[in-house]
Amino acid sequence: MADLQEAKIVGTPALDGRYISEMDMWPLECQEFNRLYQFYDNLREGRFTTTKCKKCGHIAFPPGVICPRCWSEELEWVDLTQRAKVVTFTETQAGAPLGFPPPLILAWLNFGKDSPIKHLLVRIINCAEGELKEGDEVKLVVFEVPAHPIEVKRETKVCNRVYYAFEPVKSASM
Repeated sequence: MADLQEAKIVGTPALDGRYISEMDMWPLECQEFNRLYQFYDNLREGRFTTTKCKKCGHIAFPPGVICPRCWSEELEWVDLTQRAKVVTFTETQAGAPLGFPPPLILAWLNFGKDSPIKHLLVRIINCAEGELKEGDEVKLVVFEVPAHPIEVKRETKVCNRVYYAFEPVKSASM
């Protein structure tokens, strides 16, 4: 597994460390339950990817199992840029949803003219309240979320999971 950021965030475990599966907001990432499992496998490798249609060339994010333009199922995985600039953002200090410690920062990112995706609304982590500014550069962060037991053909399988967010780039020399 690629270097996963040691997350300074909480996934869903809440209420004195008990895991509440009914409140789980993270997708099941195993092949038996998710046709987009390759996206999560790519994240584990440190790759931010999406799907590109082999017929019409359309690139869509989030990734899909069919092309939203021509309805083809002939797709391939392509890498996306892992850095972007903050266009605008919001910080929630109080009343963040369960499982999200404050500040909950959401940002509208611009990936630049050469990126197949231009903008994306994402969560910003590893950032103190008041630290993020419009125009700041941010980079992809992959973090682990709680594993989830699932039943596959009468056997219990543990589905290890990851997800992504972005964090401020601390140094211009990176």
